[in-house]
Amino acid sequence: MEELTFVFARLKGLLLTEGKAGRAVEDLAEAVKKSIPGSLGAGVSLIDDQGRRRSTGYTDDVVAAADELQYELGQGPCLTAWAGETTIQIDDVRTDERWPLWRKAVADLPLRATLSTALVHDGRSIGALKVYSPLPSAFSTQDRKQLALLASPAATLLGSAQPDSAPAAASKALQDALGTRDLVHTARGILMERHRLDADTAMRRMLSEAASGGADLRTVALSVVDGTAGSSH
Repeated sequence: MEELTFVFARLKGLLLTEGKAGRAVEDLAEAVKKSIPGSLGAGVSLIDDQGRRRSTGYTDDVVAAADELQYELGQGPCLTAWAGETTIQIDDVRTDERWPLWRKAVADLPLRATLSTALVHDGRSIGALKVYSPLPSAFSTQDRKQLALLASPAATLLGSAQPDSAPAAASKALQDALGTRDLVHTARGILMERHRLDADTAMRRMLSEAASGGADLRTVALSVVDGTAGSSH
């Protein structure tokens, strides 16, 4: 807690610009990692004034990789915590079925448990604070409470460093992310019905088409819904 107090003290002196707060955000992620036992890494996700989701500060590459997959797929625990202004816990990524695309995408990462909580500033969610662990059931009720306690002052300080246009951009970006998730689910259902596939096989078809065609998953899903995708014939 002494280390966290030091980080917050540094942040208070860096509120004039978002850029100057970058180093302190990295320190915050490192302090969160050290304060919660069993953590593989921690990170802070924010959104810029162009509506782009990004991991502003993270302690390990696995955190950046897991987050980037969430942004790309439009689903995952961090985005859900962010959108719902709540705390999301996964005890075991391998068995949790809430975000099937993301779960498959991170299967090769040393990631088993996650804990994510929203950063809420002036009544608006501006991002999320999260920790990852390589161990299943790594986080306790006390860890949830501690992360939420850390998120409150962090959101106040980081929110002050955000551009004025960031809240509106965040709202649009979250809507887009949730829209992508729903679109992919709809496309998967169409393929399952049309070709009598199970959910996993239908998903693999879309992922394969995206990879071979150099397109993102949203584009492939949209083409399935419109009836123009090669996998829909």
